[in-house]
Amino acid sequence: MSEQAQAPSPLTPIPPAPAPEIPPGVARRQFEIIIDGNRVAVAEGATILEAAKKLRIETPTLCFLETLTPVNVCRVCVVELEGSRALVPACSRKVEAGMVIHTDSERVRLSRRVVLEFLASSVEVRTAPQLQEYMKRYAARREKFGPRAATVAQPEKIDNELYVRDYSKCILCYKCVEACGVDAQNTFAISVAGRGFHAHIATEFEIPLTDSACVYCGNCIGVCPTGALMGKTEYDMRKAGTWDESRQTHTETICPYCGVGCELTVDAQAGQIVKVSSPLDHSVTQGNLCIKGRFGWQFTQPKT
Repeated sequence: MSEQAQAPSPLTPIPPAPAPEIPPGVARRQFEIIIDGNRVAVAEGATILEAAKKLRIETPTLCFLETLTPVNVCRVCVVELEGSRALVPACSRKVEAGMVIHTDSERVRLSRRVVLEFLASSVEVRTAPQLQEYMKRYAARREKFGPRAATVAQPEKIDNELYVRDYSKCILCYKCVEACGVDAQNTFAISVAGRGFHAHIATEFEIPLTDSACVYCGNCIGVCPTGALMGKTEYDMRKAGTWDESRQTHTETICPYCGVGCELTVDAQAGQIVKVSSPLDHSVTQGNLCIKGRFGWQFTQPKT
């Protein structure tokens, strides 16, 4: 029989290969702990913050974000753990069997209040609504340390048309550094330099941002909790007194620039786009975008 006769017919379908089997997940042990008098079972490896959420206990956080590695720097999430000399950070402390935790004791409230007062005495918090809410909850007084309290006041840095850096509002939460690093962008354009009141967000060798490794993805803006990093359009509108979130609409759509499928939240005011972001819980983006997705909408605006 010739080779041509032995060749399989293209009309005969090739039998499918066996479907791959997904290995079963490793079952994690369940630990039972007590939080504010309530018993709750949580999986091994979970944090106190996650356990508190199961009980619908709201724990204040500033440096924590679900999509970033906890860095334990703001210390407003601390809770009291029986048997521990110091208060422990709920965002990173893993649960252990038999833990007894108090999230709203007088010691915890005092610690949170003092931390908030330290922050508010040194940075501008007018564009940090969450921080202001926490200050009201814990009766924190910005003026507690007097008018001569050291601050990080400095002029805004406006060196591009995409976003503005106002480090007088920076609380050094590390979120922008984490988003620029291994947790999202892997650009490593910025880090924290200096110590104490000299600590600040800096580029490599303190070179201008426009000469750094920054790719202007704006993911640092998306995670900033105080407005220290802000889109240029929002900055200009706030300065002109025209920024009004109560008049803004929010539309969910898909980014048109490529086939990845990033979900966008488009904020518009008076019929004009003023801001673009992405949901943290979206499986594709986890809140992150590229320069086109976050800033590539100016072509929709009328020329002035």
